[in-house]
Amino acid sequence: MATVDVARAEIAFLVMYLNKAETRDKICRAIQYGSKFISAGEPGVASQVDKTTSLARKVFRLAKTLNELQALLTPAPKTTPLPIVLLGKAKNALVGTFLFLDQIVWAGRTGIYKDAERLNLISRISLFCWMAGTACTALAEIAEITRLGTISNKVQRDLKLARGTGSIEEAKLREQRRENLKKSRERSLNLIKSLMDIVVAAGLLQLAPRTITPRVTGGFGFITSAISCYQLLPPASTKAKEV
Repeated sequence: MATVDVARAEIAFLVMYLNKAETRDKICRAIQYGSKFISAGEPGVASQVDKTTSLARKVFRLAKTLNELQALLTPAPKTTPLPIVLLGKAKNALVGTFLFLDQIVWAGRTGIYKDAERLNLISRISLFCWMAGTACTALAEIAEITRLGTISNKVQRDLKLARGTGSIEEAKLREQRRENLKKSRERSLNLIKSLMDIVVAAGLLQLAPRTITPRVTGGFGFITSAISCYQLLPPASTKAKEV
């Protein structure tokens, strides 16, 4: 019975994870870029999987522009410095534009929109928007990591003064240090993902075809997809509760 209970909890955990549209999109993205890495731009089964998965993913992103519009219109916390706020809003505007234009690209690839020349231009503009939005994300993460480092240093100094007292203040400082460390890891992972996605965008736009080959684009895209899948995992405590 214990084995059945564990299996049931594992399945429930996977169902909860896979029920998210974002999770399914990132898994499809991993398949897409993994196939691009395998095909290396050459015709074949892997190349076909890359193309069909790319088209399927566009359906997952229908109306996703509204998410970025909502974030753009939502006021930032008053404690956030203005440069970080502006970078965040610029990212929302650029990624929202990318998602909107991407729906036109989807319409073109399905045969609804038939102007091939204009469709190619729209596709490139959308990718440039995504690359610029990703660059804004990277800059914002660098600024946030720097700001978090300053806060962490102050907490560390205060903790040294309070160490050994056994006071409530010491406990709060220890908890804040753990939270800062967790946030720092999350932001560092976001920064790595953003920097790699800039390379992916450059590869899709063929800005440096000799350096950023389809295999490089596919490899970097697969890694960032895997990072996204990891970040979407429910907290470990959720799984423990199921058991």
